[in-house]
Amino acid sequence: TKVNKSELTPGLYLVATPIGNARDITLRALDILASADVLAAEDTRSLRRLIEIHGIALSNRPLLAYHEHNGARMRPVLLDHIDNGRSVAYASEAGTPMISDPGFDLLRAVREGEQAATTAPGASAAIAALTLAGLPTDRFFFAGFLPNARGARKKALGELANIPGTLVFYESPRRLAAML
Repeated sequence: TKVNKSELTPGLYLVATPIGNARDITLRALDILASADVLAAEDTRSLRRLIEIHGIALSNRPLLAYHEHNGARMRPVLLDHIDNGRSVAYASEAGTPMISDPGFDLLRAVREGEQAATTAPGASAAIAALTLAGLPTDRFFFAGFLPNARGARKKALGELANIPGTLVFYESPRRLAAML
């Protein structure tokens, strides 16, 4: 399948990336990654590897890191690109941006500035896990990552105990046994 490179309207494009298999990406996401004036990523190495796998040239386009440690500093840089008529594609390290991801403050700033934003939906670990769990899916609550500290984690679980429906959490493989 050929990637379609085209001129994008200025704004922020939230691009879902694969959560394990590089082929689990939408054609539209590839088109946006090939076409955006500026690429931003939670992990630039992961995004660089992904576009190389799919034959997308970075050319002379900037590939900027945007993550929880530099977001306050990089947000104005990305907003400035949009203000100057550029399209910015943002990808989280894996999965859908905004889901347990530092892109929240970036999108909020774009919305406050009344700039355009759209999404190229795709993979989400929470939905993938839910579909395979064999638990009811008619009602579920996504709680993201629980606190690391045992007491805080226990308190958070207590607060969620009466929610009717399936509870979905993210957890690091290293901490999974302790969480259970």
